[in-house]
Amino acid sequence: MRLPIHPDLLAMQSTVRPEYDRFFWICVIICTTVATAIAFFLIYSAWHYRRRNANELPSQLDVKVPAEALWIGIPFLIFLGMFFYGAKLYFDIERPPDNAETVYVEAKQWMWKVQHPNGIREINALHVPVGQAIRLKMISQDVIHSFYVPAFRIKQDVLPGRYTTIWFEADKPGTYHLFCAEYCGLNHSQMKGWIYALSPGDYARWVQQGGAEGSLADTGEKLFHQFACSNCHHFAGHGPGPNLVGLYGSTVQLQNGQTIVVDDDYLRRHILTPSGLTVEGFHSSIMPTYQGQLTEDQLIALIAYIQALGNRTPEGVMAPDAQGSPNPGEHQRESRSAGKSPGGF
Repeated sequence: MRLPIHPDLLAMQSTVRPEYDRFFWICVIICTTVATAIAFFLIYSAWHYRRRNANELPSQLDVKVPAEALWIGIPFLIFLGMFFYGAKLYFDIERPPDNAETVYVEAKQWMWKVQHPNGIREINALHVPVGQAIRLKMISQDVIHSFYVPAFRIKQDVLPGRYTTIWFEADKPGTYHLFCAEYCGLNHSQMKGWIYALSPGDYARWVQQGGAEGSLADTGEKLFHQFACSNCHHFAGHGPGPNLVGLYGSTVQLQNGQTIVVDDDYLRRHILTPSGLTVEGFHSSIMPTYQGQLTEDQLIALIAYIQALGNRTPEGVMAPDAQGSPNPGEHQRESRSAGKSPGGF
């Protein structure tokens, strides 16, 4: 039985598609031309230089250096050009624009779970606005998956234990198919979904529904206090743990002397297994491990909250006084927790 093809499946529209297709066809044309020329040369040489009788000896030919140089140099320059063109395209695809909106994607057997910054969650679907770059931060809960949208010319492995990133920008409204391109188990063929590219007006109306429990950062803030993280990470400083305000994206030095950028992967590793990742100047024994206590959804929310702190004082947290010490009620507020012992991350 032949299944009907959705009309928008053929409307391959994204900002990287034209450049990607151009590079693909350039490679096809060059490689086909070279392979065809070599094939004809082999056929011609086999016929022209064949032995015509049993006693015939081949004549000795002098090496023609210019011909050898051209035979080596011209293909080298052609394929070197292909390499640089492909490298440029690769870096363009792998480096999201600064204004890209981040959406978190979790892969599991056998579905795609999507979390938007505003708290909206989707299963096997992703709504995006046309003309807006979308950065996907992805992680797997079990095995290796692969996020593949043929219409946008993007494919990225989704790995357990660490985040991978890919971005795209739809330039035409439509509905586009999402596949898992890595065999991931018995129902691999059923792990598919849809990308809905909406006009800015339609997307704004869709976003108005919002998240049931507030934004992703709001959820992370609740978890931050639920797990007593605020007992050690005082926003006014002077705590046993680092001040998290403005920490995301900064460069810190660890106790082992290593310098590292505080990004999603570092925060995730530090929350789950802090050993060896403690910032210089703080005690490594204070930070407990949350391995097995937090789900990937909760980790994403906590990281989104830390990222949202930026360089501002979080709402509800009193700033330090003129002497740099916290207000009297600071420790009282931070000591509130949901029955958890002090520790935090």
